[in-house]
Amino acid sequence: MSITISPQATIDEIAGSGFHGVTLRVNDDGGEWTGSAGVAELGGTAKPSVDGHVRIGSNTKTFLATLMLCLVAEGRAGLDVPAAGYLPEAGLDERITVRMLLRHTSGLFNFTGEINPDGTIVPGIPVPYGPGAARWLANRFHTYQPRELVRIALSQPARFEPGERWSYSNTNYVLARLIIESITGRSLADEMRRLILEPLGLTGTLLPEASPEIPEPFAHAYHRDGDIIDVTRQNPSWISAGGDMISTTRDLHTFISALTGGRLLPGPLLAEMCTPYPTGIPDMDYGLGVFVLTTPGGTIISHNGAAVGHAALMYSTPDGSRTLTAALSCVDDAGLSIAPAFQRAQQRLLAEVFTGR
Repeated sequence: MSITISPQATIDEIAGSGFHGVTLRVNDDGGEWTGSAGVAELGGTAKPSVDGHVRIGSNTKTFLATLMLCLVAEGRAGLDVPAAGYLPEAGLDERITVRMLLRHTSGLFNFTGEINPDGTIVPGIPVPYGPGAARWLANRFHTYQPRELVRIALSQPARFEPGERWSYSNTNYVLARLIIESITGRSLADEMRRLILEPLGLTGTLLPEASPEIPEPFAHAYHRDGDIIDVTRQNPSWISAGGDMISTTRDLHTFISALTGGRLLPGPLLAEMCTPYPTGIPDMDYGLGVFVLTTPGGTIISHNGAAVGHAALMYSTPDGSRTLTAALSCVDDAGLSIAPAFQRAQQRLLAEVFTGR
């Protein structure tokens, strides 16, 4: 299939529906389409750069899961071994395996908070959404240590018995980070560079640790708390390996096409990564660090992420032959008022690029 679509009108509409900036990249065997819409900064006139940097949020989880599976391929880690064996000091339930962490079936409390079935909130650390938003905003340059986030999570009761069901928890991926560092004796950033970033030439992708900086060019990110505040600079250690990475649509395309195209993992491990586990969300199951979507056009491998005024989309056919990557910027707020527009944008782009609708 060649690039025959031109979704400029679509991203123009998305940019007028709550997002002030949108960039889109579509790749397949026939070539590449890129476009941008809106503005890079409120009050400005310049469009976002198609090669701009964006905080990719939970797309970080796909990078981390891939890195862990690379270590499995090297014989240095196991999927079905107790995570506690790698982190004996953490006090983990011995039944929790590495696979459960990557698949979100550990039952561990999410340190960013949980919502009970009756709608009540069990708070974790202050986050940009909900009742803790003002505290997060005032302290957005505070540094959290990964082990501190784990301790906060483990101070709360488990949500369910290990392996019993699925529940998305950032805690799982902070623990995966600590396991990688324990296994290798190196920082997560060093291992990510060794096994993924340098082999693929991902020069626009980085793990910022506690640095609030983001490389230029970038579209600005905002949060509304009465006034609109520019939060492009923020300390991402509050989310840690659950969603702290920075990348570009070009690098996200290169990464996801290499991953699904079999250039990062042996075939059996890639198959395990993309084996769906039921989440209870219609047409959206989870593998190991990826969502497995059922669409009218077939199966799509994906992960998306949001990071306070920034969001990133990453979709691929199972063979890596067609990808969609996008970066969006907006004014966020405590009530997540942008969420419906974000959902509509995802659905529209997915349908247009992968099913021709």
